[in-house]
Amino acid sequence: MASHKPRRRRKEDTPDTQNRDIVRSNPGKSNPSPQYPLESFLWPAKKSVSQWVTLPLILMVVGLFRWATGFWGYSGFNVPPMHGDLEAQRHWMEITAHLPVSQWYFYDLPYWGLDYPPLTAYHSWLLGKIGSIIDPRWFALETSRGYEDQLLKVYMRATVLVSEYLVYIPAAIILNRKLGRMRSVSTWESLVALAAILMQPATILIDHAHFQYNTIMLGFTLASISSMMGGRALWGCVFFVAALCYKQMALYYAPAMFAYLIGICTVPKPNVGRFLGIAFITVLSFAICFAPLMLGAIYDQYRNIPASPAEEAPLPTLITSLPFSLNEKAWYFPPLLQLAQSIHRIFPFARGLFEDKVANMWCAIHTFHKLHKYPLGQMQRISTVITLVSIWPSTMIISLFPYHELLPWAMASTAWGFFLCSFQVHEKSVLLPLLPMTILLGSERGLDTEMRAWIGWANMLGVWTLFPLLKRDELRMPYGVLTLLWAYLLGLPPTSLSLYFGRQSRKGELKVLTKMLHLAFYSAMIAWHISEAFVPPPEDKPDLWVVLNVLIGFAGFGICFLWCSWQLILRSGLMEDYFGVRMRIEAANRKKKQ
Repeated sequence: MASHKPRRRRKEDTPDTQNRDIVRSNPGKSNPSPQYPLESFLWPAKKSVSQWVTLPLILMVVGLFRWATGFWGYSGFNVPPMHGDLEAQRHWMEITAHLPVSQWYFYDLPYWGLDYPPLTAYHSWLLGKIGSIIDPRWFALETSRGYEDQLLKVYMRATVLVSEYLVYIPAAIILNRKLGRMRSVSTWESLVALAAILMQPATILIDHAHFQYNTIMLGFTLASISSMMGGRALWGCVFFVAALCYKQMALYYAPAMFAYLIGICTVPKPNVGRFLGIAFITVLSFAICFAPLMLGAIYDQYRNIPASPAEEAPLPTLITSLPFSLNEKAWYFPPLLQLAQSIHRIFPFARGLFEDKVANMWCAIHTFHKLHKYPLGQMQRISTVITLVSIWPSTMIISLFPYHELLPWAMASTAWGFFLCSFQVHEKSVLLPLLPMTILLGSERGLDTEMRAWIGWANMLGVWTLFPLLKRDELRMPYGVLTLLWAYLLGLPPTSLSLYFGRQSRKGELKVLTKMLHLAFYSAMIAWHISEAFVPPPEDKPDLWVVLNVLIGFAGFGICFLWCSWQLILRSGLMEDYFGVRMRIEAANRKKKQ
């Protein structure tokens, strides 16, 4: 009989396992003291309180902030006839709960037609069925359009919160601890990082104020990263396919994820078995996600239910562009029609190069040189080429150096490349590049001066570019509270300048150029808010302040893209030979001068 081996106790936090900059020593005192407010709040839990007490407290506090944010308005509140994003999500629950599966992607497309992948449809179906049990009026077919009952608002807000606590928050907790354990980051330090990650203002404002379910897709992405870092590539593929099948915006991460998977199959030597296993699981996962949609179409054909209530519904482009004709009476036609229509709806190429005014390259160029005069197909091809060029260095590096700790950096770099250069970008898409950057607060030295300054600046800039969208929804107050609170907790401008002028800055970790750059953008954001609030734009330029927001945001996001790409290069070891040669040359020059 095998002898029992007791579980090994984790080492107590020591100065060697602590982040260098997370605490500071006061002169004349032997005990260190907290460095910024978030650390101060969690300081009592550093030695005497178990993480299993601290973690629930963190989850309760961040939950209260999310729920309190939901008390404010939402996208499209009292704005008929289309209302906004909450009405779109409610309408999808309405149609999936009442219509046959084969009609989900065809029904009344001008009024918030379903345009997300199947997992969103299944999620809407579940929530619509539950809500119909509570009050059938909420999701009654046709008659519930524009319904704005207060209890319905409470139900919709609750579905976002519950969904986030079932998917996003567990994934964030697991990945945060995995990042810490990879480099012996202390448990308490990881909890500080987790609180900062979960209080990220942009995510809370978009999902819990403006109203969307982005955190489900982001949660599946975090679960995929965590699985990859744990050496479970097959589970990583399953979770990433789930992210893609919930929201197509997860494609921002796809090049980095694909390149990483290619890397682990080819470096240091080809592994055909691993490659085949990854390919099989990926295809199987997509098949499982689309299976209910396609099988439902076959079943509806058996019941003689047409795919569209309209008698002469146009076929999707993927069907009509085939070089051969399909037999519409054949058994295989309904599932192929559903697949083609869902893809047609998921990728809306006909909508234009960008949506609203978003801080990316195309909207910035459009300010000075109007792009709508060029053919749409030509602009699609140009944006595709430029996007591929922008993400090529990061994908090459992660494929040649497929290290676990480089994956978030590669995903951040490619996501910024997509956001800045790709087709049909929405301002809310900034959540995607911010996610892998923010999760790095839990990595080795993630709370150091340099990392905290850059990640904090990127998040403050990102949420600032969302202000015009949030202003339309009358969400100025939650924007101000959550943004300034996050800045205060992490010791960032405009609430504190200690990161740039305090004791931390005197350690030399932040270069003068970095300080000047960040503070220039912080100053521009503050000046913009004052001007937007008190100075009306000229009559011939009513969008002046929004356009300035775009231009400043685009410049800052371009810098974020370059910084993430540079960090990926440095951490891959690709430049070690270069720096080694430079050091030897400099040493030789010093000897000559002597």
